[in-house]
Amino acid sequence: MADKIKDPICGMEVEEGKAVKLEENGETYYFCSKSCQDKFLNKINDSNVNKKHDSDREQKMIYTCPMHPEIEQDKSGDCPKCGMHLEQKAASAGEEDDKEALILAHKFWIGSILALPVFFLALGEMIPVLNLKVLVPSELSRWLQFIFATPVVLWAGNIFFVKAWKSVLNKSLNMFTLIAMGVGAAYGFSAIAILFPNIFPESLKQHGQIGLYFEAATVITVLVLMGQLLEAKARSRTGQAIKALLGFAAKVAYRIRDGKEEDVAIDQIQKGDLLRVRPGEKVPLDGIITEGKSTIDESMISGEPVPVAKIGGDRVIGATVNQTGTFVMRTEKIGSETLLSQIVKMVADAQRSRAPIQKLVDQVSGYFVPAVLVCAVVAFITWSIFGPAPALAYALISAISVLIIACPCALGLATPMSIMVGVGVGAQSGILIKNAEAIEKCEKITHILTDKTGTLTSGKPQVTATIMANGWDEKSLLSIAASIEQSSEHPLASSVVDYAKEKGYALAPVDDFQSVTGAGVKGKINGKAVLLGKQKFIEDNGISLLGELKKKSDELQEKAETVIWVAVDRQIVGILGISDPIKKTTPDAIRALHKMGLKVVMLTGDNEKTAKAIAKELGITDVYAGLEPENKQEIVKKLKSEGVKVMMAGDGINDAPALAEADVGVAMGTGTDVAIESAGITLVKGDLNGIVNVLRLSRGVMRNIRQNLFFAFIYNAIGVPIAAGILYPFWGLFLSPMIAGAAMSFSSVSVIGNSLRLRNIKL
Repeated sequence: MADKIKDPICGMEVEEGKAVKLEENGETYYFCSKSCQDKFLNKINDSNVNKKHDSDREQKMIYTCPMHPEIEQDKSGDCPKCGMHLEQKAASAGEEDDKEALILAHKFWIGSILALPVFFLALGEMIPVLNLKVLVPSELSRWLQFIFATPVVLWAGNIFFVKAWKSVLNKSLNMFTLIAMGVGAAYGFSAIAILFPNIFPESLKQHGQIGLYFEAATVITVLVLMGQLLEAKARSRTGQAIKALLGFAAKVAYRIRDGKEEDVAIDQIQKGDLLRVRPGEKVPLDGIITEGKSTIDESMISGEPVPVAKIGGDRVIGATVNQTGTFVMRTEKIGSETLLSQIVKMVADAQRSRAPIQKLVDQVSGYFVPAVLVCAVVAFITWSIFGPAPALAYALISAISVLIIACPCALGLATPMSIMVGVGVGAQSGILIKNAEAIEKCEKITHILTDKTGTLTSGKPQVTATIMANGWDEKSLLSIAASIEQSSEHPLASSVVDYAKEKGYALAPVDDFQSVTGAGVKGKINGKAVLLGKQKFIEDNGISLLGELKKKSDELQEKAETVIWVAVDRQIVGILGISDPIKKTTPDAIRALHKMGLKVVMLTGDNEKTAKAIAKELGITDVYAGLEPENKQEIVKKLKSEGVKVMMAGDGINDAPALAEADVGVAMGTGTDVAIESAGITLVKGDLNGIVNVLRLSRGVMRNIRQNLFFAFIYNAIGVPIAAGILYPFWGLFLSPMIAGAAMSFSSVSVIGNSLRLRNIKL
């Protein structure tokens, strides 16, 4: 008996002599038929293609700095200019790398736990009234502070020293340079005072001891760690827009090959493949319909609520939703060529192009750091030569005082404190602010670009007009229209049915229902013949139109409303006007924006007639209609290139690239997750009046930040020269490091107090 071999595809056993033999990559395979052999080869080819794609993706993985896009490298790390953690340049649907955030969270929480006892022990030393010496003797307290502070500074805060050292090597001084200097000076001075107390002159001691600044070193470290942690989480959230977009893509397609249908993963589809799409399914990829017809919800691309009828030869777009019919399509675009992939790329590029507000502080730090270092060095050299005995000790005290008083605690708090309070105030008013740069840029906005559907209008077709013929009332008209429309699959049918139900009108059963594609519907209700549809459909059935209703119909069409005629037993009952109505709050919002001197521009994927009708009613003079997502983004880019500051307001997936590209993106809270993630600001109520409040809040916050920066620098401007010993020649006074630490703390308190005033801002 001949040996039997198992087919690796179908599992059928076949005699070796009768099997189809295949040699591939040095291996021999046997199949029961040529069909199984072909399937095996296809699997190998698909696997090789996927491996190549994965390999290409790994080779092309580039990391870049959000603040300095010119910095690119092939591995993760920190930016050599600003010290910020680099992020992937390519958009990815995978899980975000949260390693940085996890490390920072670990360091922050452990650092906070260890910093608390240091703070309270120091408080007991500074405020004798607390009488903590009864519980913890002074000498024990000092050693405990040293023990607890050491891991906070040298372990939790080591990342700041590493970043600071890199900034020195790269000759790009930044905030981390300042932080390392201040924390290092406070900790180093205090550690020396604990370990080698006898090197200090008695004149600098209080009650026989040198003042310690461990609490300053630990608190600054923990505060900066908190800021870094919040920043890392914020950067991670910016990737949610990309995840949301990629989530819309279909995962599986039904490929037709050799007359058979098979489930195939999207990444295995090739150009030219025929795919079947059933009702309710997502269109897998971009292509052309070759067989069948349907209506497709393309709102994610166009933003328009009305589904689009498609027939053979029409283009279909991946991730849009098929509604009523089944069709076969030929794949034209795959992978990065698809429209959805292009939108993903546009959103990713635009998000990365914006610089954080902290860049301003880093630029200032670039000048401030060397100035402080020069002051400290000059003070040390000067008092080493000309200072009182022991000169070296006074020189050291002077230099340390300069570094402590110049510690950027207040500078580091100036922006985040104002932002924190401003974000809270905004949230109470239904304004969700995702990032600091959005607040900064709102202040200088000159142009408001707004989508139409879902932003200016409600975003859903509704019955907005009911006009009856003589002898008929609204109840009869809507009951008849809704009854026959409940059997229709037309995209506008549900708006008529919903409106009638809202009014509480009863719906009757329909007999002999018939739909005439592109024209209307007909049937019988209680034995009476009912026709509903376009004007031409009514006329083609030999029914005479009423002159007065014809005039009203023309008026509704001038306002870009869709008109539906209703007839019963060859008599006109009335007409219905259906449109996407303007939100009640929109007119007041547009007027308020005009009063603020802002230019309002409408961008929409809708037809020009509808767009201009809406714009005329709202007093908007600049209108761009019939736009696709890339067109909206191009308009934003064009305006920005002309030097204007652009705010984009929208609610759809099609708005995402423009929202990300604009100086400030504002998403309606009633819109899609993608729009909300792409925007810097979200209006919870979806009310355009919120933009007015956003602008007021922005101006208040930015004014507050400038005041905070003034407080942060004024103490340094006054305190650094005093710490350097400028008063000694006149009054014989040196600034004690303890007083330097107090001045540093007072500047931080001033910043915090000023920031809290934002809670009183009127929106």
